[in-house]
Amino acid sequence: MSNSWDHIVDTDEYKSTFNRSEKIAEKAGFILNPDKERVEKVVGLMTMNLAAEGDYYCPCKQSHPLDRDKDVLCPCPDIKEEIDKDGMCFCRLFSS
Repeated sequence: MSNSWDHIVDTDEYKSTFNRSEKIAEKAGFILNPDKERVEKVVGLMTMNLAAEGDYYCPCKQSHPLDRDKDVLCPCPDIKEEIDKDGMCFCRLFSS
């Protein structure tokens, strides 16, 4: 069974979002989750949000339909607190 983000993986847009995520992690002293499937899902969905909405909306905290006034961008404002508490952010994209 295919996933809704499968068509995004390996596109230039996906690679750009992935590289952005790596830079965010490195700058903040985090790493990307070693679970490649999880990273692929979150980065894929975030890439889809970028294409549809013009920004990196967090796919795990978004409302459906997405609400540009209320939904948060990745990295979310609570990322440090979430990683300090749980070892990972809510989406499990970034970890300590």
